[in-house]
Amino acid sequence: MTSQFIWRISAAPSLADIQELAEEAYARLPDRFRKLCDGLVIHVEDFPTSEVLDSMHAESEFDLLGLFQGVGLPFQSETAPELMPNMIWLYRRPILDYWAEHGDTLGEIVTHVLVHEIGHHFGLSDEDMNALEAAAE
Repeated sequence: MTSQFIWRISAAPSLADIQELAEEAYARLPDRFRKLCDGLVIHVEDFPTSEVLDSMHAESEFDLLGLFQGVGLPFQSETAPELMPNMIWLYRRPILDYWAEHGDTLGEIVTHVLVHEIGHHFGLSDEDMNALEAAAE
């Protein structure tokens, strides 16, 4: 196939495509790390809600690539009930916009955002998150 033909039939990655990339990246993380994420839900939307944008003081709906919502592992307690599962939100349109402007592959960007947001679940430093991201590659 010529590249002209490929581009003519290509479409932007869908929500399901980004979800699949995220699940593949998650599966590549070390087992011991994934076991500590038991029950974590990964969800993909086009954009963050206006409430999320307001709470994060974002200037634009493109400012946020992902978000962790829940009770981070260091703050969990067996005596405090967990009302909702911990969730990682990935935002497709800001991720695609970032992809268009940088030299990273889409898979690398999704992995980076996923690891960064999971890192919030653990209360990890940026250095710790970089090491986990390297392990996922």
